[in-house]
Amino acid sequence: MNLFKHLACAFAFSFGGMQMHLFAQSPNNVIDEVIWVVGDEAILRSDVESARMEFGANISGNPYCVIPEQLAIQKLFLHQAQLDSIEVESSEITANMDARINELVMRAGSKEKLEEYYHRTMTEIREMMFESLKEQFTVQRVRESLTADVKVTPAEVRRYFKDVPQDSLPWIPDQVEVQIITQQPRIPQEEIERVKEELRDYTERINSGESSFSTLAILYSEDPGTARYGGEMPAYGRAELDPAFANVAFSLTDPTKISKVVESEYGFHIIQLIDKLGDKVKVRHILRKPKLAQADIDSTMARLDSIAEDLRKEKYTIEEAAPYLSDDKDSRNNRGIMTNVKYDPSVGDQIRTSRFQLQELPAEVAKVVAGMNTGEVSAPFMMVNSKGKEVCAIVKLKTHLKAHRASMSEDFQVLKDVVMQKLQEQKINEWIKEKQKSTYVRINEEWSNCEFEYPGWIK
Repeated sequence: MNLFKHLACAFAFSFGGMQMHLFAQSPNNVIDEVIWVVGDEAILRSDVESARMEFGANISGNPYCVIPEQLAIQKLFLHQAQLDSIEVESSEITANMDARINELVMRAGSKEKLEEYYHRTMTEIREMMFESLKEQFTVQRVRESLTADVKVTPAEVRRYFKDVPQDSLPWIPDQVEVQIITQQPRIPQEEIERVKEELRDYTERINSGESSFSTLAILYSEDPGTARYGGEMPAYGRAELDPAFANVAFSLTDPTKISKVVESEYGFHIIQLIDKLGDKVKVRHILRKPKLAQADIDSTMARLDSIAEDLRKEKYTIEEAAPYLSDDKDSRNNRGIMTNVKYDPSVGDQIRTSRFQLQELPAEVAKVVAGMNTGEVSAPFMMVNSKGKEVCAIVKLKTHLKAHRASMSEDFQVLKDVVMQKLQEQKINEWIKEKQKSTYVRINEEWSNCEFEYPGWIK
């Protein structure tokens, strides 16, 4: 396992440890013991057992050596965070925690089943998860601070790969660049009024006590991410929400009141305040989407078919057409080019690229693009956009990069990331070795007979 995988496991172990500690107080649990001490922090046998049970099959080597060492490395990072006064905002942890709690509830089937599984109330689960995530985020901040000054120049990249055998270069999978034009079929005003009236009816039923907001959200909301939780959303900042939705959500002051009907890019909502948490707001909502009439779909598809034919005849280019003819805000001002936003561990942040692997594209787009040649314009098709709305679309396959070994000319950024990652790994390795020298470490004798990745634990 390389260092990055080690740290990823360490993060996971932290959460696994939380799980084990939950069971540690059950009547049938055996007595725990301290097996390592790093600085003034203890590593328990239960921490190791929990991680072994959950991740043992994915660990290379003896788990009773690998796991304690990775937990010890995490303790080093946390100690450095104290020295450097590195802290993580509680709001950031809470937002991430809410998403994870929702995922756990979904897997368990209900909040009650999750509480039964962990032998704790939801409040206690949240408290323990908060501490686990706080450690994970803190470790990441320390890593970022330690590698902040690592830079890579083009000359270093060329020098690094100058003598690397061809078959040792990174393998780049098939990638495509896609340009898109989407159009939203017209929605009749009577259909909009029908949806608004539905939401007003829900408000009356809630205010009269006939039903609860949560029940109606489960039954009728068309937001699949929140409906199963009674419409409850994670805590969000204003900038993280649709502007129209945010204006109403942040204006609410009374949890017993229901908002008026609000229109967003996703459809129409009613909103109920749960709590205000600093600069974030936690609400529940019910989303309803107007239904498209087939005649309006057919009309839009015909219009896009005509645009596609004009593009094929080169009456104009898709770069020229997208800003004026496309409803897709994410691509129309980028010459119609779709943007792939994903997390890049080498920079510790999201990056934006025009290249997609097929599985990274929206499913409907991927299905169409898979059978196209470079430069070809598709027939119109239906898809669901990033706002969950049905739209009509045409796409052009701008480029198709076949799977290949990375080259300086086509994949410089990929090669640069490889060098950056190796330099960061080297910097972290050196830091760990130095940190070991100045940190008190005690390992129980029966846990010390290991070939550690960093031998400096035993002095």
